[in-house]
Amino acid sequence: MRSSFKQTYSITKYLLKNKIFSVKRFPLVMMLEITHNCNLTCEGCGRIQEFKETMDRKMSVSECMFAAEECGAPVVSVTGGEPFLHPDLDKIINGLIAKKKHIYLCTNGITLGDSLDKFSPSPYLNINVHLDGMAETHDRIVGAKGIFKKATDSIRKAKQLGFTVCTNTTIFKDTDPKEIEELFAYLTDMRIDGLLVSPGFSFEDNANDVFIEKEEFHRKFSFIYELSKKYKIMNTPLYLKFLMGKRDLECTPWGNPTKNYLGWKGPCYLITDAYYKTFTELMENTEWDKYGTGKDPRCSNCMVHCGYEPTVVLETGKSLNDIYEMAKWNFS
Repeated sequence: MRSSFKQTYSITKYLLKNKIFSVKRFPLVMMLEITHNCNLTCEGCGRIQEFKETMDRKMSVSECMFAAEECGAPVVSVTGGEPFLHPDLDKIINGLIAKKKHIYLCTNGITLGDSLDKFSPSPYLNINVHLDGMAETHDRIVGAKGIFKKATDSIRKAKQLGFTVCTNTTIFKDTDPKEIEELFAYLTDMRIDGLLVSPGFSFEDNANDVFIEKEEFHRKFSFIYELSKKYKIMNTPLYLKFLMGKRDLECTPWGNPTKNYLGWKGPCYLITDAYYKTFTELMENTEWDKYGTGKDPRCSNCMVHCGYEPTVVLETGKSLNDIYEMAKWNFS
């Protein structure tokens, strides 16, 4: 399966509960940014610029636990910055596992291998390592030599110890499709548990000329769709078809709400118009209808997964063809 039976069951149960109670808007994945401190300066990152004045601030363990309860999403993406720079990361992860949250622990892999003794393999824990290409390309993008080797050595060690490990690869406008297939073949030989692909989109605080413009999506992602037939790519086929221009989807910005030390970030991961003290305030006070393609110019080029993958999940049940395609994909 592309995702575990336990995770599929948890999400299905959660969706049915909200359907029964006629909840109009609810999150699927909580983005928990426990720190924005990082040991790299990646060219595609917006966080190191947006939070450059407050990089030393971090969320406490109790704040993280309360946020998970407050939000209620079954999946938590623990991110940053670099989460392994947080001194209490093990307590945060173990606390979330105790709450039976499905965790994607995002990391650049630099210190992962040296930190694994603080954690135990769990069906609720997925380690997600950032890799944007083979060694030369990845090291150039992250701005430091030897990072690819450190990350892949950490993956091997984590797999040997029994952890579930996936990778996340950002596709930029100069990404070479042949290199991405080489990377996926290399990782598959390492028995990776899944491959996530993210289109490179600009943050408000990052105008670096590396990002994909909307007219380039169709060309860039046709090859990813074909690769998903050969490799364990975890992006849904309906989302990949959307990126290829073969599917229309509306953004669901509340599907992946972001929480960091400043509060609940509104409206979405890429745009910051306000911070709210509580999750309820985020949901009730954000003017959701103001955002999306054709509404806010900042959304004009955006097809980012955290806005559109929730749409796929929420709309799949409306079509028997979609249900069949998603089931075929998940069990392939």
